[in-house]
Amino acid sequence: MQFPADLKYTKEHEWLRVDGDVVTVGVTDFAQDALGDVVYVDLPEVDGAVSAGDTVAEIESVKAVSDVYSPVTGQIVAVNEELDGSEESINEDPYGAGWLFQIKLADVAELDGMMDVAAYQAFVAEQEH
Repeated sequence: MQFPADLKYTKEHEWLRVDGDVVTVGVTDFAQDALGDVVYVDLPEVDGAVSAGDTVAEIESVKAVSDVYSPVTGQIVAVNEELDGSEESINEDPYGAGWLFQIKLADVAELDGMMDVAAYQAFVAEQEH
């Protein structure tokens, strides 16, 4: 399983790639593996305001439907429209082509509460036992 060191992680198994005050969000390799084959993604509306913890997207797989939560407060500035018809990108490249949406951060300090790669690996190890 892959866990890129340059990302931040949440307990909901989402990853965040920070670029200034914009955060790209996706689901981790662990999450996509647990979901199984992704067949549909319902993404948020661009320009919508979100608060940390809000349900903002839904991923449907052959096993289940899972909510995706906003890890931070801000405004949705982009969604990955390439996923429409190519949902398998979440399984094949969760940290690249499988990204979900981007949020312009309201408060960069919210990132302080996210896990780094070592903390996330330890969290996943606990989940597996």
